[in-house]
Amino acid sequence: MEMPGMNSTAAHGHAHGHMMHMTFFWGKNAEVLFSGWPGYDHFGMYILSLLVVFALAFLVEWVSNRGGVEDSESQVAAGLLETAVYAVRIGLAYIVMLAVMSFNGGVFLAAIAGHTLGFFFFGSVAFKKSPLTSYVKRSDLSPNEL
Repeated sequence: MEMPGMNSTAAHGHAHGHMMHMTFFWGKNAEVLFSGWPGYDHFGMYILSLLVVFALAFLVEWVSNRGGVEDSESQVAAGLLETAVYAVRIGLAYIVMLAVMSFNGGVFLAAIAGHTLGFFFFGSVAFKKSPLTSYVKRSDLSPNEL
């Protein structure tokens, strides 16, 4: 049954003659983040979309595990800078989430690989200068909520 104001294509989840997936699937014919991108039957663009998702997930981990703001004379300026970095981190994380919502298995694996490799380089003890500082994890919670 079609809803008022919806045409047959919208009601059945078809766009440009292709089925919009609501479960995980494998294949290069996917739409990631933008309508028509990477397109259908464009293997090179599909690989590019996987690399973009990987890079975004990797970047999320870098932003998440970077050092804090240096002590500053102005707590307001430091707070604004931390807030801006937080907004960038959350924005990037939501973009990765939306890419995974394409339900394409390759996109999902690219996001997991980007997060994993990013954590390995920036969050794990493997590349920390001091073993003692590797166990100190910055929390999103304020000190009052811990």
